[in-house]
Amino acid sequence: MSFEQFRFDPKISAGIQAHGFLAPTPIQAQAIPKVLEGRDVLGLAQTGTGKTAAFALPILQRLLPGPRARVRALVLAPTRELAEQTHVAFSRLGRSTGLRSATIYGGVSMRPQEHALKGHAEIAVACPGRLLDHLNQGTADLSHVEVVVLDEADHMLDMGFLPDMRRIMAKLPGRRQTLLFSATMPDEIRKLAHEWLRDPATVQIGELVPVTTVSHYLYPVPEHLKAELLLELLKRTAGGSVLIFTRTKHRAKRLDQRLQKAGFSAASLQGNLSQNRRKQALDGFREGRFDFLVATDIAARGIDVSQISHVINFDIPDTAEAYTHRIGRTGRAAKTGDAFTLVTDQDAAMIKQIERRLGRAIERRTLAEFDYRRSQPHAAPQAAARPSRPHQHQPAPARHDQAKPHGPLHGERSRGRRRWRR
Repeated sequence: MSFEQFRFDPKISAGIQAHGFLAPTPIQAQAIPKVLEGRDVLGLAQTGTGKTAAFALPILQRLLPGPRARVRALVLAPTRELAEQTHVAFSRLGRSTGLRSATIYGGVSMRPQEHALKGHAEIAVACPGRLLDHLNQGTADLSHVEVVVLDEADHMLDMGFLPDMRRIMAKLPGRRQTLLFSATMPDEIRKLAHEWLRDPATVQIGELVPVTTVSHYLYPVPEHLKAELLLELLKRTAGGSVLIFTRTKHRAKRLDQRLQKAGFSAASLQGNLSQNRRKQALDGFREGRFDFLVATDIAARGIDVSQISHVINFDIPDTAEAYTHRIGRTGRAAKTGDAFTLVTDQDAAMIKQIERRLGRAIERRTLAEFDYRRSQPHAAPQAAARPSRPHQHQPAPARHDQAKPHGPLHGERSRGRRRWRR
């Protein structure tokens, strides 16, 4: 099977060849004909299976002969990283078509986005919150949209975007093509498909479970020894790029600092960073300047890095679906990968859910010569406060609790500066 069977315009075929696509993936082979027919589509497939091209190529084909200088296609994405990734795919695949794509998301100036939305882009790839800001200010016109894509719709629901999505969908023309793509199929997605899609063609590739090219391992460890165990794992594991997930942005920042202090080339990707710094971290990881990226779940849907050899869950995710998306960052494009999860006694219930989703038990592992019985360090007793003098103003003590590391990363000793060997 080849892309020739779809009879794309030569300008689009040139983009396919330049992108290095040799043959359509299963989701592309099944979804592209339905989208080209103009049907609404509910696409369900694991992460890393080529869903972006499955809707980008037929959208380019649809827009190519029509009018320009107006937004005719809208893609809604949950994160800035995924929006940028989709924008790049449209730009590369359609570089010979003259069709223009623009990204719309927060954290950056609205002015260039206003320029793009007012007659300088045919395709808008947007995060719901920022697009709604433009709609409220009258700087976005969606009246000419012919096709809308809800990409990673389950994750947009997880992030609480449903009210914004409803407001945006209400602004779109009634006569439109709607494409909904997701890696999981919770009940909420079924309801949205019934509400927003008309007689959709359902395309499902495989079971909605983690990819089979990934090996899974659990590493039981006390909470206060997680960082120490992680450092030992990294020293003993050979591989390429490693993506490490934490539960919060503060833990991501502290763990990134801990890795750098231990001599590892690391960066973090989390919500407290500016868009420029987030882009630098992701680009550096993609280009190999950083071997390790410590991230919150914003990265689970926005990273397309084929050489990730390991995904490590420093914190177990909150749902089995989130586990699916996290470990889907490795084992992509028929390559193999490893998923390590550091677990404590409090994680037993979530482990059962994940194992139920996998359909099997996950192997438990321990590291030889690692001291799992090491006690948690105690903070040094504080000196007694000096009594205040009467009738004399005492300045409030400086707040250090937010800048000072705390939790399981605080007070732990570094275990050397051996660098990752690629």
